[in-house]
Amino acid sequence: MRRAPWWVLLSSGGAPLLLVGAWMIAQLLQGPGYNPTVDTLSVLASYGARGYWLMTGILIVLGTCYVVTAHGLREAAPAGRIALAGGGLSAMALTLVPAPISGGAMGHGTVAAVGFVLLAVWPALAARRRRTVPWGLRFKVAIIASALMCVCALWFVFELLSGKAPGAAERVVTFVQALWPLVVAVSCRLWPGGPVATGQ
Repeated sequence: MRRAPWWVLLSSGGAPLLLVGAWMIAQLLQGPGYNPTVDTLSVLASYGARGYWLMTGILIVLGTCYVVTAHGLREAAPAGRIALAGGGLSAMALTLVPAPISGGAMGHGTVAAVGFVLLAVWPALAARRRRTVPWGLRFKVAIIASALMCVCALWFVFELLSGKAPGAAERVVTFVQALWPLVVAVSCRLWPGGPVATGQ
């Protein structure tokens, strides 16, 4: 028996593709004054940016992808599914507190930080300690995935404070966090184990 419905592959696979596609188009719309190495994605989604509506729409779609994927990964531990869905809701909430075209914004930064944390810890929270479990939900694999995302997030914070390459660091973090739900979904679809008992 396959351990995740087919549509989870669509929701989890759509997230990284749509995210990268949107930021590439938004960069082109913003013009040569935008430096993707230094400038963050928030600049593309800020009021007055040429790609504002595109990035706002993608944040809503991206958040929806995370929530749908969390719903479909029934074999994952409940805490992990809640964290993944929370990360999706945080992405959607960013549309309510967009960053200004220049300078910082406490509300935007807080919501973004919550989203980064939830998406970094969800693999560890979703892990199962049973002997028979899909590869993406094995405890050691999940811990490594969460650790990698936490390291990437810390790198982003460092670059944000130093001002050297926060744009590049943010792209790495967001892509890795968007890709991992797909990895888990694929491992669940390929693993031929029996159904998972509820409450485990």
